[in-house]
Amino acid sequence: MADILQNVKPTRMELLRLKKRMKLAEKGHKLLKEKRDALVSEFMIVIKKYKDAKTDVEKKLKGAYYNLSLSEVLIGTRELDQISRIAVRDINFDVKTKNIMGVYVPIMKTDSVVRKMSERGYGFLSTNGKIDDTAKDFEETLVSIVKLAEVEESVRGIASEVEKTKRRVNALEYIVVPRLQATIKHIEMRMEEIERESFLRLKKIKASLQAKKQQ
Repeated sequence: MADILQNVKPTRMELLRLKKRMKLAEKGHKLLKEKRDALVSEFMIVIKKYKDAKTDVEKKLKGAYYNLSLSEVLIGTRELDQISRIAVRDINFDVKTKNIMGVYVPIMKTDSVVRKMSERGYGFLSTNGKIDDTAKDFEETLVSIVKLAEVEESVRGIASEVEKTKRRVNALEYIVVPRLQATIKHIEMRMEEIERESFLRLKKIKASLQAKKQQ
């Protein structure tokens, strides 16, 4: 049997207060269970997105490094290093958030990452088409990495909220509600006991008065 709440007086007022608290706890438990189930469903959707995004990044990275290796063979490491320095640029990130059932997850956007060949800064005469393929592959990979980071942070945030909600559901289900039930039952039994004692006491007083009257 669950423990009862401490310092609770066996009065009708206290009983009404606890029953009201019990209804609120049961309602809260129901709402939290619904939230937990909805969050778990959302978590499964986001996990699928994460797996797809991770696979996409791995696939693009593999292709990008393959073309990088071919470019290195065709024009040499030194020349490739010089071209990469010419093509360097800053990329701005814009991070906003959206609310998913109380969880704020990021929405990450960047400048247009994939450029035209003429926008990369290196000359066409000293390079070949494989350089263009390599640059394009890494630019597209960067877009996918940003998407993966966005989804990964969403997974982390929703997973954390699922755990917190589960702990609250369990606390209500296995601690708060059972204690309230046990306390309510204890008060009801104690009140019945007090009523019986009062009835017996009154009965004794009545019998005593009747005995005196007869005397």
